Parts: sequence; C-alpha cells; structure tokens
Amino acid sequence: MPLLRTSARGLADLSSAGRLSTVLAEQMSFQMKRRASASEMRSWDASLRVLADDLLQAGLDNVEVLLEYQIPLSSKRIDAVLAGRHPKRDAPSYIVLELKQWTEAELFEDDAELVVQPTYGRRPILHPVAQVRAYGEYLLDFVASLHATTDVVAGAAYLHNAARHQIGELYNYPQDELGRLFAKESRGEFLDFLRSRLAPSDGSSYADRLLHSTIAPSKQLMQVAADEIQRREQFVLLDEQRVAFDLVLHEVEKARSGDHKSVVVVSGGPGSGKSVIALSLLGELNRRGRTAIHATGSRSFTQTLRKVAGRGSRQVQSLFKYFNSFMDADKNGFDVLIADEAHRLRETSANRWTKADLRTDKRQVDELIDAARVPVFLLDQDQVVRPGELGTVEDIEKAARERGLDVHHVDLSAQYRCGGSAAYIDWVERLLGLQPGGPVAWTGDEHFEVRVAESPSAMESELQRYLDDKYGARMAAGYCWPWSDPAKDGSLVPDVRIGDWQRPWNLKGERAVGGAPPSALWASDPAGFGQVGCVYTAQGFEYDWNGVLIGPDLVWRTDRWLADRSRNKDPDFRNRSKVSDEEFDALVRNVYKVLLSRGMRGTLLYSTDPETQTFLHRLISEE
Repeated sequence: MPLLRTSARGLADLSSAGRLSTVLAEQMSFQMKRRASASEMRSWDASLRVLADDLLQAGLDNVEVLLEYQIPLSSKRIDAVLAGRHPKRDAPSYIVLELKQWTEAELFEDDAELVVQPTYGRRPILHPVAQVRAYGEYLLDFVASLHATTDVVAGAAYLHNAARHQIGELYNYPQDELGRLFAKESRGEFLDFLRSRLAPSDGSSYADRLLHSTIAPSKQLMQVAADEIQRREQFVLLDEQRVAFDLVLHEVEKARSGDHKSVVVVSGGPGSGKSVIALSLLGELNRRGRTAIHATGSRSFTQTLRKVAGRGSRQVQSLFKYFNSFMDADKNGFDVLIADEAHRLRETSANRWTKADLRTDKRQVDELIDAARVPVFLLDQDQVVRPGELGTVEDIEKAARERGLDVHHVDLSAQYRCGGSAAYIDWVERLLGLQPGGPVAWTGDEHFEVRVAESPSAMESELQRYLDDKYGARMAAGYCWPWSDPAKDGSLVPDVRIGDWQRPWNLKGERAVGGAPPSALWASDPAGFGQVGCVYTAQGFEYDWNGVLIGPDLVWRTDRWLADRSRNKDPDFRNRSKVSDEEFDALVRNVYKVLLSRGMRGTLLYSTDPETQTFLHRLISEE
C-alpha cells in the first residue's frame, strides 16, 4: 500500500503547487499514525520534484506512481514504484526506485556492498543498488501476481544530486535490470531506462493489479531452513538486515586476513529478521568454507532447527548448539559463533549437572565471545522473560570492550512479524506499558487484524476455521494454571480450565505422547493445535493466527496494570528473594509481549478477568 497513488502528471501538478510534501504528510498521519519529520518533507520536495520532471520529459505523463510503497509483510517502504505497460509487449512493467539526495559516497573499507555517506557519519550503510535489488527480489517473492514472471520488475537507484566522479567507487558494484545506478549527469541514460521499461499509455490497470494482488504466505523460518542450510538458498534481506549480514562477512574476512577479532551485535524487536539473518549467515559462511555455528538458549527453537534443517543429517544438526555448549571450547575455534536470541543469555553456563572440572566463575557471555573470531549476538532485550536472563546490548558491549575488542552494533528498525505492522507492535508495547504514553485504542491496520474473543471456546473455533483454510494457528497463555505430566494411559491432562472450557498445555518432554508433538515442535507441528502453548514454547516462532489467553497474573484495574504473582504458576517466579515483585511485574509484561507478537496475520485476545476483558473491548472496537 502506498502513501500516495497518482499519475506522473498528477505528481508534477502537486509538486509545482508546493503541496506534495503536505499531502504525503497527511497520508502518513492517517495511514501510519505518525507525523512526518521535517527532513522527510524536505526529501520528498527535493527528490519527487526531480522524478516528476524526468517522467514528463520522458513522455510518461500517464504512468502510475506509487509513493512510499509499503513492502508486503514488512514495515519497509520503497521511495517510489512506477507502474505501466511494457513498451514492447502487452504486459505489466514495474520499476522500483530509490531516490537519494547524496552528493558523495565511498565504499566502506573496500567492501563492495557497504558504503559510507557523510550524512550518516562513519557507520556503514547498504549500497543503494543492493538495496533496490533486494526490494525487487522481495516483491517477486511475495506478490502473487509477480510469481513465475520474467522481465516484469526492474530497479534503479537514482542519485540525482551526485556527480559521477563523487560516487565513482559505487559503480564497481555489479548492475543488472533489478539494480541500476544513475547519477546527476546520467539523466539522459535514466530517461532512456524509463522509456525502455514503460510505455506512455495509461498505467492505472497495472497499478491496480499490483495493489490488489494476493500476498503469498511468507517463507516462514522453519519451512525453508532445510534449503537455507543444505541447498544454500538465501533469504531476501533488506536494508539494515543486509547491512548486518554484509558486516559480519566483512569482519570474518578481515579476521582471516590478519590477527583480528571483533564482536557484532544485532538488536531488533519481534519479527525484525534476527533469525533470518542468523540462518542466512550460517548458510553463506558454510558455503564459503568458514567455520560457523549457531547457538540459542531456547530448547524449542534449537530442536526445531535441528529437525527441519537437518532432515536426518547429523552433520547439519550438529551446527545447532546451546549457549552452555562452549564452556570448554577452544579459544577462537570458530570463525563465527551466531548467538541467536541472545536476550536469553544467563550469568553462567554452570548448573547442577555441570561436571566439577568445568565449573568456573566465567560468565556465559565471555565463553561465547572467546569461542569465535567474530561472535555475533542477535537480541531483543524486551523479550527477557525469565529471571537470570541478562542479554542486553550494554552487557555484551561492556564484555567485549573489557577485552579491547571492536564492537559493531546494527539496530533493525523495521519488523516483519505481525504482517509488517509497526502500528501493532507499537500498540502492544503501549498497552503493556513497555513504552510511554499509556494504552491507546486500536485504530486498525489493513495488514493486521486484532479482535477480542468472547470466550476461549469462541477463540478456538475461530482459529480452527483458519486452520481449515490452510493457515497456521495456535493458542497460547500466561503460565497461570498447573502443568501436569501425561496420565499413565498417555492422555494429556486438561490443566488450562476457564469456566466449562478446558485444554491441556503442550507437552513438557522431548517425545510425542498421545498424538501430541514434543514440546519443541508444538509451534511447527500440525498436531500442536489443541494444546495451549506457553511463552517458552512460543518464543522464537510465528504462525499466521495467534490466540492469546491473558491470565489472572496481569489484570487491569481502573487506570493501570497490576501483576499478581500469586496467580502465576511458573516455578521460576516462586522465590521472592531471587525475583522481587518489581522484577516479576517487568517480566510478566515481557511474557505477554512475546505471546502477543507471534501472529503474522492477526491476533485474538481473551482475558480471564472481567474488568480486563471489558478494558480490551474498549480499546478494540470492531465497528
């Protein structure tokens, strides 16, 4: 969905009237619920005026222009997508454009995909051709009307203020139809490029086709892990995702060419692509013959990756380890250690089963840093849900600098879970008091649905209908009910009881019982529907439709949330000397943030507390 759709002539008229940035700002406020910054408005005025003039000069007055086009299932936006008929055949043609006001840029330490531009200081950013090519590839992957097409999408980065000699190094990057580079003095070439891809006829029907196309289900992480590791199929990484990916590869080559060691930290919220980066790196590094290994603190996530990516291959499965696997690892024994979900780091790897000769005072973060030339930490510190978890950007940076190591931090500003709805993630964080401003009404987002279920049975029936339509769906809850082992006959005990409705938790163990999958596979195995998941089995996974039961451990009273630890059954929270009431309050909010951010298409909520249920109804109107 673009912020603004118009013809090239309409774009020129708005620009000449001085209204273009105002109209875009109004649309941003309406669609995205945020105000445009002064720099955004200046950028629109400058770059889109140039684009409008060029389109008219090329004779393409009737081409459709989609401004600030939101990429499907992502919060990323493309500066402009041009839609029209191909000049040589009766077929649609689209041009993806990134417009840059740069006057100069150079490569970052001779790395072809990373550049330095004075506006951003000395931190590396993605080469604009790599950026626009990734956008085009992403559209080809996700827009159903573009599937199996050829020569329908083209891309260009237009640095309309830069002389060629000021960006000369950028031309060393390979170009093709999905990624071309044009500077100020190559305006004639840019016009020829436009004419070669678009006819001067009305492009509105082709824009309709793009905007009304169904969006194919995303490449869910677990479903493509086998291809990622065994066939080396790459995910399409965008912007900061690609910067993180390229930066790690750059640091690896730097480490191999000299006695160098550095740490990379990648932070981002739910669905910002951290695990996609992790798996892409694992596949690419192994393809290059670099020793790389993946580690998490999540048994569910690790075992699922082993099962799906390994497909029975012990060699592939051995790439997936736990954070506590490196207590006696050789120093710098790997080129790269990828610590996924690093917010689950603990103070130490030792536990009651640790052998005496391995027990030391060494911190877990230090073990991971020592194990590789380039340790990579991917984390969201708002997903700390258990006492003793302490992985934060500050902790990791401090540990690295104590060793005199360089630290590179990449912040993933976009997010891809929850249908790409940044509005929903913002709504959840405000709802739970994880960012200031207090709860606000859900005003809707065409990319994501939020509804309040009238009962657990109504929620389950709705999720079942989605399952019947071939979508993924799961129900999860706060840990507010006891959790029994299966009965002797293999049946599961329906511990989660709300009125007349009752269902079992997912299994605790690592083998299937009574038709239910092992706990690690609850989120990905079709047989997981019918059991209620908890945060430890849901964290790290996603499904299309997400049902969340908010238990009595977090209730709304008048104007605030109250956390009631007496209603929580998680054994990790029982000891008040280890977990204060204040810490419990913070952790239980993080638990519900994790649970509420698992859905790709929508979330259904139900609170067992009547006042909280009424409050949710006030915030979420379905009229």
